Amino acid sequence: MPDKSGESSAPAGKAYTAPGIDVWFDATRCVHFAECVRGLPDVFQPGRKPWVRPDLDDPNEVARVVRRCPTGALHYRLEDGPDEEAKVPTTVHRLSTGPLRLRGDLLIQTPAGVVRDTRAVLCGCWMTANAPFCDGRCEINQRLAERD
Repeated sequence: MPDKSGESSAPAGKAYTAPGIDVWFDATRCVHFAECVRGLPDVFQPGRKPWVRPDLDDPNEVARVVRRCPTGALHYRLEDGPDEEAKVPTTVHRLSTGPLRLRGDLLIQTPAGVVRDTRAVLCGCWMTANAPFCDGRCEINQRLAERD
């Protein structure tokens, strides 16, 4: 599908297609908030192959739940519907474990170049192996420190 510049672009990650909707999952950005699993457990079922089955619900309902993904690991494109709109104004919220949750019209500088997105969770501790995106290390390290 063409973007605003007229070039064809697809979200990063593995594509899962169904009549009326395509869903992409970028595992490098997932830190397991599980909004997808709580929202539509039949469609998003970890451990099943494939774990994403957008054919198991209405495309608009799948899109609604994908928009709940705070990290931007999940994206969708509806066959007969609008693309996801950026939240206005952009919001930034620091999570208790350190990362920053952003929603809006985002341009994020990464080592591979600029990423345009509407949702992201950026690392707040600088321990991530997926800069600038959070990979959950700060939460993992926080849990380990609490055990000691």
